[in-house]
Amino acid sequence: MDRRTFVATGLAAMAAPPLTARPRQRRWTGTVEAGVHVFRGIRYGTAERFRAPTPFLPAETVRATAFGPSCPQASRIAPASEDCLYLNVWTAEPDARAKRPVMVYFHGGAYSNGSVADPLNDGHPIAARGDAVVVTVNHRLNVLGYLYLARLDPRFPDSGNLGQLDLILALRWVRDNIASFGGDPGRVMVFGQSGGGGKIATLMGMPAATGLFHRAATMSGQQVTASGPMNATRRAEAYLAKLGVKADDLSPLLTLPVERLVEGLAATDPILGGGVYMGPVLDMTWIDRHPFWPDPNPIGNAIPLMLGNTARETGAFIDPDGPKMRGLDWSNLAERMGPELRVDVSPEWIVAQYRAKFPGWSPLEVMYDATTAGRSWPGQVIEAEARSKAGVPAWVYQCDFASRTDPRRGAFHTIDIPLVFGTLGAAGSQTGTGADARAASKAMQDAFVAFARTGVAPWPRHDLKTRTTMIFDATSRVQHDPRKWQRELFARAPYIQPGT
Repeated sequence: MDRRTFVATGLAAMAAPPLTARPRQRRWTGTVEAGVHVFRGIRYGTAERFRAPTPFLPAETVRATAFGPSCPQASRIAPASEDCLYLNVWTAEPDARAKRPVMVYFHGGAYSNGSVADPLNDGHPIAARGDAVVVTVNHRLNVLGYLYLARLDPRFPDSGNLGQLDLILALRWVRDNIASFGGDPGRVMVFGQSGGGGKIATLMGMPAATGLFHRAATMSGQQVTASGPMNATRRAEAYLAKLGVKADDLSPLLTLPVERLVEGLAATDPILGGGVYMGPVLDMTWIDRHPFWPDPNPIGNAIPLMLGNTARETGAFIDPDGPKMRGLDWSNLAERMGPELRVDVSPEWIVAQYRAKFPGWSPLEVMYDATTAGRSWPGQVIEAEARSKAGVPAWVYQCDFASRTDPRRGAFHTIDIPLVFGTLGAAGSQTGTGADARAASKAMQDAFVAFARTGVAPWPRHDLKTRTTMIFDATSRVQHDPRKWQRELFARAPYIQPGT
């Protein structure tokens, strides 16, 4: 690997509510790695605990050669720090005359975990193509980014949506600086997987994000509704009780070690059970209506949207060797399936319908297919239908490329990350590096880059009559209304976004 120092120069004009900073001349020192200019760990903002971020105004020369820390979280990740507002840039040519489309990635992990330091999110393969600049962003998560305290203490009016405000600040940095790295600030595409897709769906309806991005792609991640403020307050109270902090005196929250704040996430969620949920809140300040209820937020309708899911999402959540699947047979399938569904339809009836429709399927196949169709897929169906009804552009894809290391999991949640980034051989990838994986990766990467460049996906738009869908696989192809039977089966009852 050729790795040497490189310097980019440009103007830094950063802004975020409520502060606007004046432009100043900046120089960023990065590295060159196999022909790609890489700038890791560019700080874009600072933030006090439970308060909105402010732009970071660095010295005139910024060294950007190592990832910044990730947000503290329950999963093990290092380094981690509350001071985590950093982004990274990969570019083939840091020259303002290049004007390449910009692809800004928001990581998954719901709203509580994750990091773009993950090797699966490496922007090098896309940037090496020479037709896009890649940016990846870390921001505040879990209690630091989404704990809603506004109804308990007026000192924290923006709490509940701080993670979203961090992303808005990062996009403002992109708008004001990306030309220096060869990017076109007028062609910014945001794309994100899982929670990253949910963050994008939410941003599309946030007035403060208007004009900061021009295309959007969500990968197995939707946000039909935001968290209601009453439920969000109940969760905050449960969280505070776990910490031993009184709801009428939140001062200890400002001084507790961040490790203690993360430990409090083990509080039982008063609505869902399990660990306490954190996510964007309908606070009527930053988010004043739901993203896709009762229809797509008009603010985002001008933004072309590409939506995708994997064919067997729950292959990532339900361990084929775990207790849910161990000893699975027709006698216990319905009982084990029920808690995994997010559509309230009799699991016994669902099993009977599947056995009649697919008599050759095993209990494992039915379990994965039904839980995907009744848990992970409905949000995408709702959003695509809403866009079509509104007459605004949406393109739908389905990733069918299955795990090559554990075929039982199929095309599971997250398998599309290395396919889009081209990081097939990175740690954590289950795609393999064979010709089939390379073909699927090329098809997905070509589609995403084309969408970033033009705002149009290379297949027909979604409509309610044909439901045209691109199937990404070793041999990619267009299909009309794939999984129609499953879609109609679970449409018999409403889907309510968990946590909202």
